[in-house]
Amino acid sequence: MEQQKEKAIIIGVNPPNRPDFAYSMEELSNLAEACHIEVVGELSQKVTRVSPSHYMGTGKIQELSALITEKEASVIICNDELTPSQIRNLESSLDCKVIDRTILILDIFGERAQTREAQLQVEVAQLHYMLPRLVGLRESLGRQGGGAGLKNRGSGETKLELDRRKIEDRIAALQSELEKLVGRRQTQRKQRRKNEVPVICLVGYTNAGKSSLMNAMIEQYNPRALKQVFTKDMLFATLETSVRNITLPDRKTFLLTDTVGFVSQLPHHLVKAFRSTLEEVAEADLLIQVVDASNPEYEKHIQVTNDTLKELGADHIPMIFAYNKSDLTDLVYPRLEEDLVYLSAKQNSGIEELTQLIREHIFQNYMACEILIPYEQGRLVAYFNEHAHIQSTIYEPDGTRLKLECRVSDFQQFRDEFQQL
Repeated sequence: MEQQKEKAIIIGVNPPNRPDFAYSMEELSNLAEACHIEVVGELSQKVTRVSPSHYMGTGKIQELSALITEKEASVIICNDELTPSQIRNLESSLDCKVIDRTILILDIFGERAQTREAQLQVEVAQLHYMLPRLVGLRESLGRQGGGAGLKNRGSGETKLELDRRKIEDRIAALQSELEKLVGRRQTQRKQRRKNEVPVICLVGYTNAGKSSLMNAMIEQYNPRALKQVFTKDMLFATLETSVRNITLPDRKTFLLTDTVGFVSQLPHHLVKAFRSTLEEVAEADLLIQVVDASNPEYEKHIQVTNDTLKELGADHIPMIFAYNKSDLTDLVYPRLEEDLVYLSAKQNSGIEELTQLIREHIFQNYMACEILIPYEQGRLVAYFNEHAHIQSTIYEPDGTRLKLECRVSDFQQFRDEFQQL
């Protein structure tokens, strides 16, 4: 039997100078849906300043109480991160569970995390969120007896202090385990640098189609690869960083990385916890910002992505734009416009145009040349056959004549062992 969804009312305050308020409320509704919660009502209030005690004004709290009864709601979801006292006061006034935008996103991440690293990162973020919210109430304030005899003689820690210490110890243990995984990831990154393989990262708003685009690239250039990444039309389908090797027909290769999607007001706990994963972005040679062209708010999505990249220290990396889902719009596609390509990953249309842009940005360190390799250096012929684009091969009395396009570094490394023609 299908589990009955919880009914929720979403609330938000709209201070001056917040033009994106309506969109943020719509997005909050989508986040609730991603968390299997049914939104049955919405209430907002224009304010000059947020109430420090109840988030909303007294009149709106009464209106909200009536709406809860009318809609039979069991949850209130707030559009901003609440303070511990605001949560406590709202729950007391409304006799209803209150959660905020941050815990909603953390819950979605917690549900979607598959790999050990993602699970650890989410738990660290959740614990950091909980730590200041261990409000001392009732039994939390009761002292634990510190010795026999008179009550409370040598009283020990409060339950609140014990809970806090347990959480801090758990965070320390999780971070220790994460550091080992991060160390492994850094070793892999160093190896890639050593191999001089360019790294390209797919970045963008959640559900823009980054994983679908990655699968389309794999299908186009590595059709035998079984390692396609998980895709689904939902927020935060990808929480793990996936890396795939893409080999183009002319033997040029690069690593394509799929990353976790961004969202407006992404909790700083999460950005901090996922920093090790997102380091992939900061060390990339090129970023492809995937944009859902069919979403009317796509310009806001671009702004949020750019802001998040700045926070990660990745705003200096060259970037091209892939306007995905163009098949759901009136846009002409596939089409190139400077550093922008209109495409549809679902229809595998525009992949070649995107590859053309990638070539222009990444493969500038290649050179065309004609060389003669002596027969005793046959290993070089094998090397260039594997790592370069061979245009012609002629066997001559003095050796093998190759007309090719190769990396400048490869040419310089082996130039003493062949003759340039």
